Amino acid sequence: MKKTPNPYYQGPASDHFDGTRFFNPGGKAPKGAADLLRWQFGGGKVRWPTHNPSPFAPVRPEASVEGERLRVTMVGHATLLIQVHGVNILTDPVWSHRASPFAFAGPQRRNAPGIELDDLPPIDIVLVTHNHYDHLDVETMAALHEEHGPRIVTPLGNDTIIRRTVPDAEITVVDWNDQVDFGDGIILHAEPCHHWSARGSRDRRMALWAAFVVETPAGKIYHVGDTGFHDGINYRAAREKHGPFRLANLPFGAYEPRWFMQDQHQNPEEAVRGMIDCDAAHVAGHHWGTFRLTDEGVDEPRLALERALDAAGIARSRFRPMRPGEVFDVPAAIAASAQGTERTRHW
Repeated sequence: MKKTPNPYYQGPASDHFDGTRFFNPGGKAPKGAADLLRWQFGGGKVRWPTHNPSPFAPVRPEASVEGERLRVTMVGHATLLIQVHGVNILTDPVWSHRASPFAFAGPQRRNAPGIELDDLPPIDIVLVTHNHYDHLDVETMAALHEEHGPRIVTPLGNDTIIRRTVPDAEITVVDWNDQVDFGDGIILHAEPCHHWSARGSRDRRMALWAAFVVETPAGKIYHVGDTGFHDGINYRAAREKHGPFRLANLPFGAYEPRWFMQDQHQNPEEAVRGMIDCDAAHVAGHHWGTFRLTDEGVDEPRLALERALDAAGIARSRFRPMRPGEVFDVPAAIAASAQGTERTRHW
């Protein structure tokens, strides 16, 4: 059978690339079409409300955050505005009404963005973790390029997708373990996570996925856009290489049914274990409540997160289930570790 060519990336084989497709070393590939049909037609989906409004009104952020301040504002799903040391960073920006290749079908927003696109402060850096439609929205990328001209950082192959819509975008392409020095103490590291990629049915795992560590004078930030727990391997590796972290941005939604989702999407209990394993003082929880992607109810991730935090003896205030428009000024004082002991600053 003729081998399907990779439309996004051509490069040498590595410990996570076989020459055509990327993979998770020692991990598991996503399930196939038969399992997808079994899930889709197996029942068990909890109905979501047509609208799931946030209790927070949309905000107009200040232009920048300086000194030791670190502020995170939730836009929706996996889109966060991170403001630190005078730099404004957007993660996986999606402002479109649907997370889909189609304007008329696919998961639709159940709440308004927490920041209107026109109300964004000047955006310096955009991080795109992988190419699923709920994380890479080319219409939003085009709008951001026209208004802000940010530097885009994304793993191997995703640049090809972005350039089809934004040909003159400034894109830095990274592989796992690469780093980008932005100057003035801001260094970005690309790190492994356990996930996959696809924009259609014939390009599975042909562009890389990654997590990011943002090293700043105000502390280290660990951003994970999407991941399976993978026995905590990547969390512990991040701690050993970079930790502890002042802040981790961790997904904790879109996880049911477990037999189908567990290899690629962690659940709230696993997200709490990840917080402990990476040694994060605080967590901004995302990837829930905006797009209905899986079977659990709209509020079940938050409730399950509260149960998991209580069981682990971690204050709920340290892992915030962020909602659109919510602003999190991350504490910079002495904080308790994820295991409950006192320690000094996280940087």
